[in-house]
Amino acid sequence: MTGFLMTRTWKCDLCGYVHNGSEAPQSCPVCGADISHFSAFEIQTSAPQETVTEDWQCSICDHIEHGSSPPNFCPICGAAAALFHPYVAPETSANHANINKLVILGAGIAGMTAAEEARRQVSTVEITLVSREMSLPYYRLNLTRFLAGEVEEDDLLIQRQEWFDVQKIAYLSGEAQSIDRDARKVTLRDGKQLDYDRLIMANGAHPFIPPIPGANRDGVMVLRTLEHARKMISSLSPGCRAVVIGGGLLGLETAWALQRRGAEVSVLEGFDWLLPRQLPPAAAALLFTHLEKQQMTIKCGVQVQEFTGDETVRGVLLEDGTEIPADLVILATGVRPNSHLARQCGLKVKQGVVVNDQLFTSDEHILAAGDVCEHQGKVYGIWPASYAQGLVAGANAVGASGEFPGLPMTNRIKVLDVDLFSIGQIQAIDASTRLLEVEEYGSYRGLACHDGQVVGAVLYGDMQLTRLLQSAVEQGRRVQEVADLWEHFPGLQQMAG
Repeated sequence: MTGFLMTRTWKCDLCGYVHNGSEAPQSCPVCGADISHFSAFEIQTSAPQETVTEDWQCSICDHIEHGSSPPNFCPICGAAAALFHPYVAPETSANHANINKLVILGAGIAGMTAAEEARRQVSTVEITLVSREMSLPYYRLNLTRFLAGEVEEDDLLIQRQEWFDVQKIAYLSGEAQSIDRDARKVTLRDGKQLDYDRLIMANGAHPFIPPIPGANRDGVMVLRTLEHARKMISSLSPGCRAVVIGGGLLGLETAWALQRRGAEVSVLEGFDWLLPRQLPPAAAALLFTHLEKQQMTIKCGVQVQEFTGDETVRGVLLEDGTEIPADLVILATGVRPNSHLARQCGLKVKQGVVVNDQLFTSDEHILAAGDVCEHQGKVYGIWPASYAQGLVAGANAVGASGEFPGLPMTNRIKVLDVDLFSIGQIQAIDASTRLLEVEEYGSYRGLACHDGQVVGAVLYGDMQLTRLLQSAVEQGRRVQEVADLWEHFPGLQQMAG
């Protein structure tokens, strides 16, 4: 019989961390938010299907006898008919049969969740988790807090070695070099080969390095791994002049962390405002003013021409001729999916590895989850999506069933003690998009509607409407259905009429 397994999970509305448990944690291990900032986040999967046949199994010796009714006595051990029960065999369709070895590439949240869910579904499958990094899996979301000195390195770990031992999951430090789809083998850089019946690609993304002269000088860094954070910390000194290239989420969080370490920080953004993916210009202007009050130098609408210096970076030269002194330059210019392995072995790849709702790639034996995959034209790059995709991929890889429905792009963050919430599509899709904005008492709220449907929302400062706005966007409600928001957004009622 098919049984539905509801994984009880909770999502931190501030940073996106997902907690697995019967109750939300008292505080978020990533951003420190208290339990009031957690909301239910549920993804439903079903156990591997079983097929009832006209077979009977002896409860004593497990002998199987075919027939419409059990035999009078077991021919092997002599047990009576009353000791036979209907034999329930695992489904033997191509999708579920012979899944004995599962290999997962990548030990981020997608890979870790996939491994945990696969083991929860099936106790006998052999699971191997391969990580490019030498350390045990850790919370990548917490790297900026580690950089700021708020948490210790030991606090970053998702699981310790004892967990892998108990779960009977083999954890390997190594890098996959090639995938042989015909032979179903993964070859690691050290020559070791791993056979698989199912393979999950959860090998993430890498920082984008813009083609700027001087990007290879010492002191030009990125922040993606624990090793990157360690190197950055060792490069800091009192009064260090740090320039962060990129005014997105990672750029601002990194700038804040470096400032906490005593660095003099400048942020350079190519767009005309900060957080261009999450905030409209009016809300970004409030953030800009606040950051400048915190003694952080912010320049928007600027283009970098060169990172100057000799072997070591000494400054950032802008196209207008301005040179900003720099002892350290951090590139926070986005990431790109690690799709090279998928391309090499002939999988369908666009921005990322293309997957269907069950997260299978163009090969029925290979799935993908997290930052490496592209679902319905979207590469998410956010924690909740990676967790949900890992859950679905882990279940489907071992013959269970689950679907990834897609998620709205949601961000709620704290940047230098400022609350920000952004969800959905906030930029104009076409002339049918209308953004209703209200700014008062130093706070901002915005609601984006497209053809009478709520498609996006932004809050700055005052977070009281978070749940209402999140529900309206996630459910795709019409403006007529959100009367509880009319008083907060003048003009919304007229749109409904």
